[in-house]
Amino acid sequence: MGRRACSFCCLAFFGLAIVCALGASEKAEATTPTTTLSPPEGNTTFVGGTTWCVALTTVPAPELQRALDWACGLGSTDCTAVKPGGPCFEPNTLLSHASYAFNSYYQQNGNSDIACFFGGAAIITRRNPSYASCVYLASETASESRPLAPEKGLPSVVLFLWLLKAVLIA
Repeated sequence: MGRRACSFCCLAFFGLAIVCALGASEKAEATTPTTTLSPPEGNTTFVGGTTWCVALTTVPAPELQRALDWACGLGSTDCTAVKPGGPCFEPNTLLSHASYAFNSYYQQNGNSDIACFFGGAAIITRRNPSYASCVYLASETASESRPLAPEKGLPSVVLFLWLLKAVLIA
């Protein structure tokens, strides 16, 4: 009985250390201030059917450019299609390039309403914006949607709980 209690205490201490370490790294990341046009925090509404995200025509050019820069930079959107020689370069307008980039980001991030925000510079539409050789990605239907990836550190916590159960049962 003493050996089991000792094993339990060691395992509990080890697990606590893992959880604290994960929490500390997440807290350190959270305290680094960054100014971006990322989607707002809060409720996520998944839109059913086939939808696209396009730039609003009423947004001033400087705001649209900032949102496009974010999408193609920190947003990690592949914007090669709107570069010279790409299938979506023409028409060579800020509105056209922003619409393509916004839609790519929207589709890659679960086609939720917050993934089509861009500081208020975009809107969801059911009208396919594709033209000529420029084909916009289309949303999946709700039944085909991928599950969200687990949060960082979750596998370690699950492993810890599994080990804890194994020690208590042994």
